[in-house]
Amino acid sequence: MTEELKAKVLLVDDEEDFLTTLAERLEARGLKVSTASNGENALASIEAEVFDLVVLDLAMPGLDGLETLKRIKARQPEAEIIMLSGQGSIRTSIEAMKLGACDFLQKPVDIGELMNKISEAKEKRMLMLESKSVAEIEKILHTKGW
Repeated sequence: MTEELKAKVLLVDDEEDFLTTLAERLEARGLKVSTASNGENALASIEAEVFDLVVLDLAMPGLDGLETLKRIKARQPEAEIIMLSGQGSIRTSIEAMKLGACDFLQKPVDIGELMNKISEAKEKRMLMLESKSVAEIEKILHTKGW
């Protein structure tokens, strides 16, 4: 990657050591990282801040990854979410994609691959937001008769 990727990422995982280590590795690569150790905390973070991307563990106690994914998408349909799992199946990854995840990666995650996926997700989000802004501007122009 020739230029530094600037993105605001929420990491959600119940494994504290994994969460801390991955956050440090992503921050060392220039990302602004917030963490949540469960689905409930992730939802509270989503309500308080806007993130370019959420990296979400599949298997968590309480609200699991799929239920957290559903609730995030209900609140912020434009949210880009990458699912992580140490025990994911093809069926589970298909379900996550149907619910709106943009990708599904296996643990242990390769940091280079994750950075590429984050870059792709941020680019997709920026294009979507740009398109949405253009549509809103066109709507205003048509209603004002300019």
